[in-house]
Amino acid sequence: MGQRLQEDGIHVTETVTIWRPVTQVYAFWRDFSNLPQIMRHLERVDVLDERHSHWVAKAPAGTTVEWDAEIVADRPDELITWRSREGTGVENAGAVHFNALPGGQGSEVRVELQYNPPGGAVGAAVAKLFGEEPRQQVQEDLHRFKKMMENGKAI
Repeated sequence: MGQRLQEDGIHVTETVTIWRPVTQVYAFWRDFSNLPQIMRHLERVDVLDERHSHWVAKAPAGTTVEWDAEIVADRPDELITWRSREGTGVENAGAVHFNALPGGQGSEVRVELQYNPPGGAVGAAVAKLFGEEPRQQVQEDLHRFKKMMENGKAI
């Protein structure tokens, strides 16, 4: 609590529509160990308990970054918010909103993410050189998520 991300950090908001019921979409995302299937920058997510997890992500030049995350709010089929635990690596926080579309056959998923890359502004510039543009990365992750949910496999 009280952790605050720097104002000059990276902010991303992206939305996707998935033609699956919100309960199914939420359940897949809520099991964080599923996320490396759709997020290519993740090596793994270790679920420690109902509120805590350990994340390992690929970084430029073949390195990795790690951090621990804590769920701040969890409303099944509606919302998951999180923040990194202070002093455990990459500062980040965000929310995933799940909205059932009329008729119950589809879902809108909105991801809001804020993080401070390792090395601050220099780290962000280096990440972009290596093709790690955060907005594009989130768009691609959500596209893979949509394909996984609708077709049973990510592309």
